[in-house]
Amino acid sequence: MEIQTLRQINLAELYDQDEYLWIVESINLLQNRQLQLLDIEHLVETLKQLGRSQFNQVRSLLKQIIIHLLLLQYWETEYEYNHRHWQVEIINFRDELQQNLTTSLKNKLIKELESIYQISIRLVIKKTDLPSETFSPYCPYTWDQLVNDRWYPLNNSRSSLGKRQSPKDNR
Repeated sequence: MEIQTLRQINLAELYDQDEYLWIVESINLLQNRQLQLLDIEHLVETLKQLGRSQFNQVRSLLKQIIIHLLLLQYWETEYEYNHRHWQVEIINFRDELQQNLTTSLKNKLIKELESIYQISIRLVIKKTDLPSETFSPYCPYTWDQLVNDRWYPLNNSRSSLGKRQSPKDNR
């Protein structure tokens, strides 16, 4: 019993000294079913941090998708020069989002969509110097539009040409 306590103390100390080695040792203990030797306090902390990190990653990707859709739709003066670049960025962010998305992360993102949109607007306003009235107070994009790799809003100056895609056109 004293050896186990010493091993737990050493594992807890290892966490502060070399987190990667602590992870390797913890994995070994789990694989060998030596659960009594685990540093439970740091294991719980690490798992919580992993969950936050995964959510922050997909949240950041969704924010980048929204930012680039807004740039594509509203920044008329830069549209001709940058629209292809913005579309490529959107493709990349959508792909990365799909690679990392789980059902529970998707549900959490949908719940936070409006707050993510609000942050995206603030960033786009700062970048473009467009007036805040340019943008809808609520996210104009549906979840399906945000993740559909073939959907893009047209720039507002071009939407009067009748070429704007509707969500139905992208199925």
